[in-house]
Amino acid sequence: MQVFTCPMHPNIQREKSGLCPECGMNLVQAPGTRHQEPGRFDKHAGHSTNIFKAKFWVSLILSIPIVAYSDIAQSLVGYEAPIFSGSLYMPFVLASIIFFYGGWVFVASAYRELRARLPGMMTLIALAISVAYFYSVAVVFLGNGETLFWELATLITIMLLGHWMEMRAVSGAQGALKELSNLIPDEAEVLRNGTTATVLLSDLKKGDLAFVRPGARVPADGIIKQGNSDINESIVTGESKPVNKKIGDGVIAGATNGDGSLTIEITKVGEETFLAGVMRLVAEAQSSKSRLQMFSDRAAFYLTIIAVSTGAITLAIWLALADAPFAINRMVAVLVIACPHALGLAIPLVASISTTKAAKNGFLVKQRLALEAARRVDVVLFDKTGTLTEGKFKVVKSSSDEVLILAASVNFHSEHPIAKAMVEEAKKKRLPLQEATGFKRVPGLGAEALIGGKRTFVGTKGGDNIVVESNGEIIGTIDVVDAIRPESKEGIKKLKEAGVKVLMITGDGESTAKKVAQELGLDEYFARVLPEDKVHKVRDLQNRGLKVAMVGDGVNDAPALTQADLGIAIGAGTNVAIESAGIILVKDDPRDIPKIIKLSRMTYTKMIQNLFWATGYNIVAIPLAAGVLAFKGIFLQPALAAVFMSLSTVIVAVNALLLKNKRL
Repeated sequence: MQVFTCPMHPNIQREKSGLCPECGMNLVQAPGTRHQEPGRFDKHAGHSTNIFKAKFWVSLILSIPIVAYSDIAQSLVGYEAPIFSGSLYMPFVLASIIFFYGGWVFVASAYRELRARLPGMMTLIALAISVAYFYSVAVVFLGNGETLFWELATLITIMLLGHWMEMRAVSGAQGALKELSNLIPDEAEVLRNGTTATVLLSDLKKGDLAFVRPGARVPADGIIKQGNSDINESIVTGESKPVNKKIGDGVIAGATNGDGSLTIEITKVGEETFLAGVMRLVAEAQSSKSRLQMFSDRAAFYLTIIAVSTGAITLAIWLALADAPFAINRMVAVLVIACPHALGLAIPLVASISTTKAAKNGFLVKQRLALEAARRVDVVLFDKTGTLTEGKFKVVKSSSDEVLILAASVNFHSEHPIAKAMVEEAKKKRLPLQEATGFKRVPGLGAEALIGGKRTFVGTKGGDNIVVESNGEIIGTIDVVDAIRPESKEGIKKLKEAGVKVLMITGDGESTAKKVAQELGLDEYFARVLPEDKVHKVRDLQNRGLKVAMVGDGVNDAPALTQADLGIAIGAGTNVAIESAGIILVKDDPRDIPKIIKLSRMTYTKMIQNLFWATGYNIVAIPLAAGVLAFKGIFLQPALAAVFMSLSTVIVAVNALLLKNKRL
């Protein structure tokens, strides 16, 4: 088994490549751990942050006497430190402690980067501090030069501070899975053998009767067997308004109970629960990459190559023009200022926040490329039934009871919602059904069976009404209606306000489709489209040069969802539709579609801003660090370069965190 780890945080391990949940860096294959079991996602959550905090404070304290005994203290403030036996070697001893205690984490991480053939930020930092340290050690023992101990100490201290502050900011954005896992209680109160017992969640079994007190969280997915209460399911639906639940209604793990007491029968536990599925999708989305992220990864790699090359050239030029300490100072400054840490963090952090934000607003991002594609959508193509409409059909008119009896008899075992409506109407009227044999679906049209030796067909044939035929002769019609969702109008209105055209595709007849389109104010509609032709309609729209988002919930929508530039599946739909989509709506609510597009645009804007903050300063800073203005006495010290590099990283993190407060 391959194991991937973070160069900076080796305690983070995964079975797949992706991004570090601590710092957003690319995970690399861990050497010597091919058969090692990967750790849990949050096994050491916060641990690395605390380590950097400790290393920073120790390095800061030790840096004070090093600076006090350096030339910079005397030249800047005129301070002369007291001289005593061995004081000459004190900067060397303290700087060595700082290098091996505080700085070695960068060296070890650089080694992992190079082993993975992915040189980056850690490689540059390790190269800079190693050159400064070993050069200074050589000066101490061989003489002939000035040491760089104060520059080394302050550089490592500031790098540790920057990384600590950045990780504190990142930890507030990388907690999507942690937040979700915290929604599940550790224990459940169950009724077993007539008595109440408190058991660990891991001991909960299917079929258990769990008692959920007012204000408590539901421990697992189940069905209410006793009680009535308002349930807050905002964790997965994004809807803050509690939903009234009664006997027979389903509840999901992590939902918050209202004022009533409930007894629920557990139907799903552990990895089978809805929330566990949400967590898997969030984890998959956080390990996937957007095009901008792929670009930033390549940019970070090339920036590393440029930095090493520029540093080498800088060293060579200044060795020819000045002394070795000054030349090494310039090279170290170049390596530090060009560290692509902010660039490596710029995109993954925003993407992680947007994934979390999506989950909190009722839709799940399976692929980040799908969310990125949403901002460019020109048209949203809705499948009508179950998406714009409720998908709950009812019979409003039939030619006769005989016609209804035949229709219900043919469709008695059918799972189609229209077929169920005819069966329900016949039961409601207490009509006696007849025996039907040889049932057969007629794709896109209806169904047929033998009743009394006659071939009986029930379905549509070019019109809007359902016809009933006996041996090819029409004997009557049935009118069935599907109510439009009350949320559809508002969702379509918001899409149009966002500059997106709204289209509908349906297998219904022309007059029915036209009526729905007019009522909802659609830009265009396609009527009488057979299931296998939906994908062709999507392709036709794409051939017009349009970017298409397809919204559907059925098996027959899967090819169209895959063909579309963005596939959006209704969460209550079939597994096939969900697997074919890049984004899943938890609720059957068209108002969530505008949220997807808005979040996509907001996310892209933040990513572009972060790319600017991560790289823009390098245009000025790298030449300054190299010493192009040294003839005017203007140049960048390594410690100041570390400040600018760390500052850009923190700015990127804070800018990304601002996305959390944006409203959809």
